[in-house]
Amino acid sequence: MKSLFQDLTSLLVQNNIRPSYQRIKILEYLHGHHIHPTADDIFNALISEIPTLSKSTVYNTLDLFISNNLARLLSIEDTEARYDIVMNNHGHFKCVSCGEIFNFDIDIENTVIKELDGFSIKDKNVYFKGICAKCLQANTHE
Repeated sequence: MKSLFQDLTSLLVQNNIRPSYQRIKILEYLHGHHIHPTADDIFNALISEIPTLSKSTVYNTLDLFISNNLARLLSIEDTEARYDIVMNNHGHFKCVSCGEIFNFDIDIENTVIKELDGFSIKDKNVYFKGICAKCLQANTHE
């Protein structure tokens, strides 16, 4: 049975990316944490395991993953870049109370917008902001 490490190494090779230890560990983190982390989240999680890791390595690796369709950039907030390993089209909901980002299914591919006929769409994103069910529940008990 192949390990996740071996699977991720193969995935990088298949996408013509040299599988360095840092790249594999960053990809492994994304696969294990569907929390839409920031580059700082990833750096802080891995620095104790990889003391030579730099923030620029994390950013460069994430850019490499994005350009090779292994991850996508989320720009729900202008001041914060987050990363998503789920590559199929789906929506995102950000809780303005706890800050958590949730995925939700939406049929983006078959959404017809007449005003965009004749346009070439390169990226499709649906973002909602509000208060998540957990935070709403917590507020009703206060």
